Amino acid sequence: MSAVTTVTTAESTVTVEKDAPQVRRRRRLSPGKRWPAARLAGPLLVVVLWTVASAAGALDPGAIPAPWTVTGTAWRLWSDGTLATDVVTSLRRAALGFSIGLAAGLVLALVSGLSRAGEALIDGTVQLNRAIPTLGLIPLFILWLGIGETFKIAIIAIVVYIPMYLNTHAALSGIDRRYVELAEVQGLSRLRFVREVVIPGSLPGFFVGLRLSVTGSWLGLVVLEQINATSGLGYMMFQAQNYGQTDVILVGLLIYGVFGLVSDSVVRLIERRVLSWRRTLSS
Repeated sequence: MSAVTTVTTAESTVTVEKDAPQVRRRRRLSPGKRWPAARLAGPLLVVVLWTVASAAGALDPGAIPAPWTVTGTAWRLWSDGTLATDVVTSLRRAALGFSIGLAAGLVLALVSGLSRAGEALIDGTVQLNRAIPTLGLIPLFILWLGIGETFKIAIIAIVVYIPMYLNTHAALSGIDRRYVELAEVQGLSRLRFVREVVIPGSLPGFFVGLRLSVTGSWLGLVVLEQINATSGLGYMMFQAQNYGQTDVILVGLLIYGVFGLVSDSVVRLIERRVLSWRRTLSS
């Protein structure tokens, strides 16, 4: 072994020993190591408790059917094609409303966040819209658009665009002034500053808005599919309510929950990939 290699190894050992206390302190303060599929632990625990309580006879089968009863009902509805049709219809409504709301929220946030004139024209209007309960707009939109698909998609789009706008606009407006000064020193043009500093810096706020918007699209869908609908999970649940079919209602609720959990997990995964450069407590 050469003298250079020996010295390098010794220096590396000393560096590791010096950094060890800092690493231990960081581990003590952090939430801990991320577990694979950890977010499924809570829902699985609820299912286990539900199963145990049903098997022990602690739950009224008429009010809360057992998991095996709900599973059998879901399989029966899927086999006769009813559930598959309703799932596809609900996914289509949610996807269309979400896409329109996402695009509208992003465009409005960019115009308002990057221009004083845009902010003067847009921000006050959006804040006014935010103060009005979205469900309170349903009677007016029924008069304007009827009770067909257009009305449902429009309401979902409104539910989606508000959190998308608010969080993205706040992130755009909250760029650290030091970055602005650094861009001035580097002589960046307005376009390069927006592309290389403002947009990347606003991504954390964008993803917060995206997660809230995804959740909002499902919440809006639950309500809207019970208003003069002829298909969809909400319609299925509404019909089940009329006939006292609690198991069918639970099937719909569980599917909504799975949709919400999966879509939120996908957004979180994309966020971790896109923002892999950002060091946070959870990372």
